[in-house]
Amino acid sequence: MKHLINLVIAAGVFIFTKTYADLISYNSIEISGKNLLQQVLIITFVVQWVAYVPAYALKTEKFYDLTGGLTYLSIFIYCLIATQSIEHVKFSNIIVAGAIMIWAIRLGSFLFMRIARDGKDKRFNLIKTSFSRFFMTWTLQGMWVFICSSSALVAITSPTGVIVNNVFILGFLLFFAGFVIEVIADNQKSKFRSIEENRDSFINEGLWSRSRHPNYFGEIILWLGITVMSISSFSGINYLAIFSPIFTYLLLNYISGIRILEARGNEKWGHLDEYDNYKENTPKLIPKIF
Repeated sequence: MKHLINLVIAAGVFIFTKTYADLISYNSIEISGKNLLQQVLIITFVVQWVAYVPAYALKTEKFYDLTGGLTYLSIFIYCLIATQSIEHVKFSNIIVAGAIMIWAIRLGSFLFMRIARDGKDKRFNLIKTSFSRFFMTWTLQGMWVFICSSSALVAITSPTGVIVNNVFILGFLLFFAGFVIEVIADNQKSKFRSIEENRDSFINEGLWSRSRHPNYFGEIILWLGITVMSISSFSGINYLAIFSPIFTYLLLNYISGIRILEARGNEKWGHLDEYDNYKENTPKLIPKIF
């Protein structure tokens, strides 16, 4: 029964994402007679499902995050090839796609090296042994890639491409700020964890003294920036693609990231007065200024 439920959830995830793609892709250009955004949707999920087969056979999660990063690279390279020509190079499309690809390479390699160093990802201890639950998890990654990318995909595949104006510049600044915050926060935590006496301690220095999850704050801001960079190309129902940063916030705050880490932190350090003081004086997400 559990397997059936997991497979139904996976099917529901795909149907939801497909419906979302149908709504936002009405203005997308066609390549070989087929809607480009719909092609990207299929590529996104097929990559996950193909990668799932050897991952389940080997009962390993080591290539999960890396595959997510490679999927971002694949779909944006495909979009750039499909929308560019020697006679008409759209540099604004390249800037938006390039920003996302740089982020994907950085985050994918960071997470892959982390799991290679640690040997496993605790999130997958029970998941990877169940074919249906593991398949559902890979399908969820497909939804994550497509919806996070959706605002940029709408703009790049639109007849106008990404439009450069003051709003675009504002979006780029937001993306850059979010990217820098995420990189600094990840590096600070990695450096903290590399010190032997800190292995079982919580980090409360650097950006982590301003927010309990500054890396996730940075990620939300950078996807907001991507949406702002893209929004001038939207028309009509395309505006549903502003769901991209909202989805990122909901995912990180209530499903995958913060919720899990907060529960793990309470279990590990909840008995410590120092940890209680840290939680009381440090915002969960939005950094304090003073």
